[in-house]
Amino acid sequence: MAVVKPFLCVRPKQEFVSRVAALPYDVYNRQEACDEVKKEPLSFLKIDRAETQFDDSVDTYDARVYLKAKELLEGMIADGTFVLDEERAYFIYELTMNSRIQTGIVACSSIDDYNNNVIKKHENTRADKEIDRITHVDTCNAQTGPIFLAYRDNIVIDQEVEKARKNDPIYNFTSDDNIKHTVWKISAIDSIDKIQKAFATINEIYIADGHHRAASAVKVGMHRREANPAFTGQEEYNFFLSVLFPDEQLMIMPYNRVVKDLNGDSKEVFFEKVSKYFTIEKKTEKVSPSRKATFGMYFDHEWYLLTASKEIISDDPVKGLDVAILQDNLLAPILGINDPKTDKRIDFVGGIRGLEELERRTGNDMKIAFSMYPTSIGELFAVADADKLMPPKSTWFEPKLRSGIFIHRI
Repeated sequence: MAVVKPFLCVRPKQEFVSRVAALPYDVYNRQEACDEVKKEPLSFLKIDRAETQFDDSVDTYDARVYLKAKELLEGMIADGTFVLDEERAYFIYELTMNSRIQTGIVACSSIDDYNNNVIKKHENTRADKEIDRITHVDTCNAQTGPIFLAYRDNIVIDQEVEKARKNDPIYNFTSDDNIKHTVWKISAIDSIDKIQKAFATINEIYIADGHHRAASAVKVGMHRREANPAFTGQEEYNFFLSVLFPDEQLMIMPYNRVVKDLNGDSKEVFFEKVSKYFTIEKKTEKVSPSRKATFGMYFDHEWYLLTASKEIISDDPVKGLDVAILQDNLLAPILGINDPKTDKRIDFVGGIRGLEELERRTGNDMKIAFSMYPTSIGELFAVADADKLMPPKSTWFEPKLRSGIFIHRI
């Protein structure tokens, strides 16, 4: 059973929310983050990425950066930019992108559920990336970026969400990227009770996005338990900020690939090698694959459709993923990309950027591009249920949850 609790939220005053709300900290490099904060001084990015408050002589991971984040957060609470709720509540967070709506419950999830695999993972995490967010959470004494979780649709939760959506929202704004953000608060005791009990009947919840933030929040909680042997398990550090979405509402976009060279082969030799595993059809238009086990390939200003042969398609939840089919039968054996996590010859392009970005990259710093059919949420669940891990860069979720709308103090 999953423990999903209402919480005391720190959140922006209504008049500030559209200015405070920011994309996740890890979608920007340092210069982009600095530019964003300069453009909007209230952006929560100045707290999530407090190196924006220093010149380049101060390292991103300098202790002063985290202390500055704490100072800025406490300052925005003190000056009234943020308000502190006096009652525990759930929130409904609805995002609308191109007329497609996804509606989630903002709540706090249990670090024990994470450790006991009620909350399931499909990615490995990197220690260096964890340390950054561990230090940020621990220093700020707050979780500032929600973890994106998914669950199999539940009728009771759906009913409570629909009931709450009939009320006036507490926030309703459209961000610069044309995503509409609408938030309702659920504080009625009977609704809270029904939602909490409904989640208690759910045995599997899945991390869709935010593995590093989740792992970091859990490790902070575990460290605080060690420092407080008399802990009860109800302290705020035992729970982490989440937005939980029903699976049927989620859309995963493709995560496309670009490669620097043909691994020393001529075009003719490369095509001959590829044809052993895939049929190759030249196309007159851009190729956005419309079904599994097919791939677009852009090379030398021309598009091709690749169709995997039956011999290389697997029923295994990992090996059967399109990203694995391409990696195991083309990128590794033909192009020599054996470890896509570390190989500098490959890069990854989120589907939100479109096929034009693949054409641009091949005309700039890359030689060949591959457009993918997106991984499905069912495939993500199957990998996690099998206690396996997806290959790197398997999923690209849109729209992105904003940071700064909801904060959980620990």
